[in-house]
Amino acid sequence: MMGDMASEETRTTATPPIPRATEATAPRPPVPSAWTTRLVVAGIVLTALNLRPAITSLGALLEEVRDGLGMSGSVAGLLTSVPPLCFAVFGVTAPRLARRFGPAAVVCAGMAAITAGLALRPFVGGTAGFLTASALALMGIAVSNVLMPVIVKRWFPDRVGSMTGLYSMALALGTSSAAAVTVPLTGALGGSWRSGLVVWAALAAAAVLPWLPLVRARGVASGPGHPAPARPDAPAPARRDADGPRITRSRTAWALAVFFGLQATAAYITMGWMAQIFRDAGVPAGTAGLLLAVTMVMGVPLAFVIPRLATRLPHQGPIVVALGLCGLAGYAGLYLAPAAGAWAWAVLLGISNCAFPLALTMVGMRARTGAGVARLSAFSQSTGYLLSIPGPLLVGVLYQHSGGWGLPLALMAGLMVPQIAVGILAGRDRTVEDELAG
Repeated sequence: MMGDMASEETRTTATPPIPRATEATAPRPPVPSAWTTRLVVAGIVLTALNLRPAITSLGALLEEVRDGLGMSGSVAGLLTSVPPLCFAVFGVTAPRLARRFGPAAVVCAGMAAITAGLALRPFVGGTAGFLTASALALMGIAVSNVLMPVIVKRWFPDRVGSMTGLYSMALALGTSSAAAVTVPLTGALGGSWRSGLVVWAALAAAAVLPWLPLVRARGVASGPGHPAPARPDAPAPARRDADGPRITRSRTAWALAVFFGLQATAAYITMGWMAQIFRDAGVPAGTAGLLLAVTMVMGVPLAFVIPRLATRLPHQGPIVVALGLCGLAGYAGLYLAPAAGAWAWAVLLGISNCAFPLALTMVGMRARTGAGVARLSAFSQSTGYLLSIPGPLLVGVLYQHSGGWGLPLALMAGLMVPQIAVGILAGRDRTVEDELAG
């Protein structure tokens, strides 16, 4: 274990730091207690569990929600594009909010927004109110998405891989659990889709609690060995690192953003359409849903393994290639023998979708400072989710007009090729600070 930690610490600090007079003279906060550190770990896990149930629980009950609200098919289709749109729009604000209030306070507020949105949306009445409450929950998810790599980098700079793996594993568990248990839970609660959706607000409320003590002790909540977030009245030099050269000047940042967007496109296409592909091939509806659950569950163990492996390598390109080849094999299988090899294709696509925890790990590795991670995380996730919006819609259009899955599967496989290419570029051993300084 100590060897792993040493390896990860060497990987994240091997490049000589850019001199900053303010960091040399800034007072260090007291080392937090073991209890406080455990509280941060609990906050990370509970937060990760809540970053997808708002989406996957709705997907499980979408037909019932449409009937209950009188929602048109076009509006229901719009719902599939609302999550990445909100992630792109609201995620941009996360670094500025974190500098103003501190990352722990923003994540705490994000969990509160998820709680309120999930509690309100089944009961506000009407499609407009449902969409508004959903957007509130998605806003909380967006800012927390961006800041979780920042929390990990600040609190656990020598364990970026293992903590990112824990966070990613909890996120995958929350995603698959909401998809799997929402329907039976709805039946157990009386059969109302409102009850099946509102129950997830309780999990979000539990995620607020670990962050409250950290918000009160803001100086300690910045993490061991890191200065507290800059106060609004702090002198300009203290904020210069956060407001430095534009992140858009970094080729690595752009490569990571495009990689993030392409892997998100593949993930949303898989979640939205894979079950239908199997059903059209003659697989029973129940089995098709189970196959989708298998694909999503694959992320639970692999999300812990892949980030740890990534931090041991100077270049993450080989992992990018391996995941991409699994995706290409899965798409080829869906085209050639969708029913005969259904379980194999589900497993292969589940492995391929683990490009998400790899992307999160590379965000933590491609920036040296907490401020750099915040900027890189916001840019790569916001830009990436924006790029992912057309994918699921385009697959639906191709499917409708071609009458089969040949063209959609060709599109999915075609997108995997640039995903591998930009992933190799994003995996190079360098930091955005070095590129911006150069």
